[in-house]
Amino acid sequence: MPDALRYLSGEEIRTGDRVRFHGRSAQIEFAAAELSDPEHGCFVRLYGGGVMVNDLAVSGHTFIPVDQLKNYEDLELVVRDNQETSP
Repeated sequence: MPDALRYLSGEEIRTGDRVRFHGRSAQIEFAAAELSDPEHGCFVRLYGGGVMVNDLAVSGHTFIPVDQLKNYEDLELVVRDNQETSP
């Protein structure tokens, strides 16, 4: 099983997470980490995996390849499963 994609804070990145991206509210549209994933395996094949951030107010859809996640300190988990994780 491949390593989970993680925020810089250490939490696993999951589809549906509400996040702060460049200081604005956004949502993780999908996290691609497994080649066997029929919908998103192509992102693993092409980029080694990554996440699609949906920020319709500013940039629309932004794909962040797994090897660039470490450069996105402004991608922060805010809410998962109706549980707030940061103020």
